[in-house]
Amino acid sequence: MKHYFSLLVMGLLLFNCGTAQTVGNDTAQDNIPEEDIVKISNDDIEYEILIIEPGFNGWLASMARPEGYYSQSFLEARNTILVREWNTRVLQVNRFDPNLYEMQIDYQPHIDYGYDVNYKLYNYFIYFQLTHKQQLSTFVPRI
Repeated sequence: MKHYFSLLVMGLLLFNCGTAQTVGNDTAQDNIPEEDIVKISNDDIEYEILIIEPGFNGWLASMARPEGYYSQSFLEARNTILVREWNTRVLQVNRFDPNLYEMQIDYQPHIDYGYDVNYKLYNYFIYFQLTHKQQLSTFVPRI
C-alpha cells in the first residue's frame, strides 16, 4: 500500500494528501508553470511532497543554505516544531489568516522521511515565514 506525504502549496495553500489519495483539482495544477513546482519524493518509504508556490523554487536554488548544511536530525526537530505550530494555526481561523493556513500537514516525527523531504519542507517554512512576515516558532527565520 503506497503512502504519500504530499505538500501542495498553491499560492498560499499548503495541502497534504494521505494514503492513496490524489490531489483534488488536477486541472488547477496543470495551469501552473513547471518552474513553480518542486517535487520531492522518497521511493524507499513512498512519500512525496509537492510544493507549488511562485518563487519558491528560485529561492530554494539561490537563497537557501545548500543541502548538507543542516543535519537530518536538526531538520526533523525543527520540522516537528514548525508543523505543530502550522497545524495549530490552521485550526484557529479566527486568530490566523485562513488564506495562509488552509490545510494541516500530516508530518509524523517517528517516520524517517529522508533528508531531501526534511530539507525542502524546512526551507519551505523559512521561505513562507520570510515572504509572509510570519514567525512559526521562537526561532527567527533567516537564511
